[in-house]
Amino acid sequence: MTQRTTITALIVDDEPLARSYLAELVAAHPDVRIVGECADGFTAVRAIGELRPDLLFLDIQMPRLDGFEVLELVERADLAVVFVTAFEQYALRAFDAHAVDYLLKPLSTERLAAALDKVRRNLGRGLPGLDSLRRALRPEAPYLSRVVVRDGAAVTVIPCAEITCIRAEDDYVDIRFGKKSALKHQTIASLEAQLDPRRFVRVHRGAILNVEKLERVELVARDHWEAVLSDGQRLRVSRAGHQRLRDLLE
Repeated sequence: MTQRTTITALIVDDEPLARSYLAELVAAHPDVRIVGECADGFTAVRAIGELRPDLLFLDIQMPRLDGFEVLELVERADLAVVFVTAFEQYALRAFDAHAVDYLLKPLSTERLAAALDKVRRNLGRGLPGLDSLRRALRPEAPYLSRVVVRDGAAVTVIPCAEITCIRAEDDYVDIRFGKKSALKHQTIASLEAQLDPRRFVRVHRGAILNVEKLERVELVARDHWEAVLSDGQRLRVSRAGHQRLRDLLE
């Protein structure tokens, strides 16, 4: 593989002083060029698509969209990621998740140099698996509290408490919340594994419902049930799904 002469980098951090200080440290490395800075995750998702950086310096804890949610929305397999955080426990978990590296605040010139050496060696090998990132970064909260959906440049954040139901649409899921819906490129099985089983139940191979939005279950024919939701939607309930609902609600 041909050695790159310049590595383009994007800094994502909600603290202005942290961004400027990191940019100052990076300036001492002539083969790394900062192409942009972002103060929040929404801006970062758009900038990654527009600027196509080789390297992302990514803060983990940010309002609105955190570092993990940014990565979930990034459609890049060749992006190197260095996590930046003030919390050592997050840094260590990010490292265990096979991120390229991490930087612990307050930043040091030596630690940055070591991280950039790793980037140079690993550039182009791609993102770590999102499932391993989720387990590593959020062991205390193993289930999603919100779902993020990207549609072009637009990003929708859906609190799980507002989700009524989720329907499978081939390799997508149609998420219903309030009077709205959003289509997310993800299988229903993988999304089910991320949701709290005390709240969300797979009632059919193609449908998940939020039990807090369930009004009643009707028997419409022999071994044929339908779930009636608070917004009037009706979902077919399989025999196995009916048993799962009974087990949860009893």
